[in-house]
Amino acid sequence: MVTVTARTAHQGGSWETSYARRLVVTDALALIWVAFGVQIAWFGFDSRVVDGSIADLAVGYTAVSVFIVVAWMIVLALYDTRDARYIGSGAGEYRRIVDSAIRLFAFVAIAAYALKIDLARGYIFIAFPLGVLLLLLTRWMWRQWLSGQRRMGRCSARVLLVGSLNSVEHLAWELGRHPEEGYRVVGACVSGVPVGSALPRSGVTVFGSIPDALDSIEASGADTVAVTSSDELGAQAVRELSWGLEGGRQHLVVAPSLTEINGPRIHTRPVAGLPLIHVEMPRYDGSTLFLKRAFDIVGSALLITVLSPLLVAIALAVRFTSAGPVLYRQERIGLNGDPFNMLKFRSMRINADDELAALLAAQGRGDTPLFKLENDPRVTSIGHLLRRHSLDEFPQLFNVFFGSMSLVGPRPQREGEVALYDEAARRRLLLKPGMSGLWQVGGRSSLGWEDAIRLDLYYVENWSLTGDVVILWKTVKAVLAPGDDAH
Repeated sequence: MVTVTARTAHQGGSWETSYARRLVVTDALALIWVAFGVQIAWFGFDSRVVDGSIADLAVGYTAVSVFIVVAWMIVLALYDTRDARYIGSGAGEYRRIVDSAIRLFAFVAIAAYALKIDLARGYIFIAFPLGVLLLLLTRWMWRQWLSGQRRMGRCSARVLLVGSLNSVEHLAWELGRHPEEGYRVVGACVSGVPVGSALPRSGVTVFGSIPDALDSIEASGADTVAVTSSDELGAQAVRELSWGLEGGRQHLVVAPSLTEINGPRIHTRPVAGLPLIHVEMPRYDGSTLFLKRAFDIVGSALLITVLSPLLVAIALAVRFTSAGPVLYRQERIGLNGDPFNMLKFRSMRINADDELAALLAAQGRGDTPLFKLENDPRVTSIGHLLRRHSLDEFPQLFNVFFGSMSLVGPRPQREGEVALYDEAARRRLLLKPGMSGLWQVGGRSSLGWEDAIRLDLYYVENWSLTGDVVILWKTVKAVLAPGDDAH
């Protein structure tokens, strides 16, 4: 188990409070713009809801707009959409914004029906979706700003790690990989390691042994203590540590010693005073596969239709700028280890595969998985442009439509790469390979072998349709941004 004890310092609380106030301002401005903007565009200021039959009710749409803005702001506060536990990372903040809007919409609809207020459906059905979209956009913009601040070491919890050497090193590595999550490691308490020395892998400074945790908080300047697995940290030791904390300012958060597990798969259930954590196992059959396949068919069909002029233009450019066929077929390993022919626009000269072994040997990369040649001489003039923006991969939409690939999934790999899999890595073959995936939005061709496998396994273990939509959105941004030639 991993236990996190958060100690709120004055500077920590100040940024959280300041950030929440900024969210209040932008939320209010967004809702005012939506409510009154839709009203003016739809009705004008002088429109009336109804000259009602109940107590001669007459309510102007201006009053309705004011009510919606005020009620929406209250609901956003009640659903903790500005709470420090949810802001900055993860889907919790966005999910609460959407949930609060749905419930407010339901309340307005029920209240209008009960009071026999004939609200115009167009006003309601435009204002609420537009309001949700604008709120999500402003929150996303604030999140980009906050992530930038956290990468510079600001607006983050200062973490003191406490536990065994291996578990502390592992947690330091994981937190260091994701500074946008808001945890910056400033020290550690590890038994058997000299005070003042640096841990061998992470370089974190040791401030004492495990029993010195509370005293080391001030010395390290930490406002958060993260306690990891150790024989010296039994249930009683953790309880005694919590007793030393000041209620209301210091918090105790318990999390499982699991990595690469997405939040929706985890459920906490208190049993006999024990916080038992249930982890749902991923399923790859029945309605799950049907939903993913339906998403692939509809999505690929729409994209093929919309992009057909671009596909034709690229095909003509490939055909008339170099000798050889327009399409390149390469065998990759797909679902359950079955091979298939993956389609690409040809970006290299003909017979390029015959030159690969010699070029890899010349660059000393013959035994490297996920190899990428530097300054590959086989790439054609148009091929550099296609690869830089992943345009050569567009024919894979037909692979998706006919069922050998998915819009989102694990990276499609060659037979030689699959041969290097261990038992864990073979789990990535439980889903169809994807045109895009975490591997593309997480670094594309710059990823190493271990990182690529780790991202693919995370996707397989935590697949969701919402996750696919998010990955596709990030893919669009990655493709539009110039980068190195894709592998």
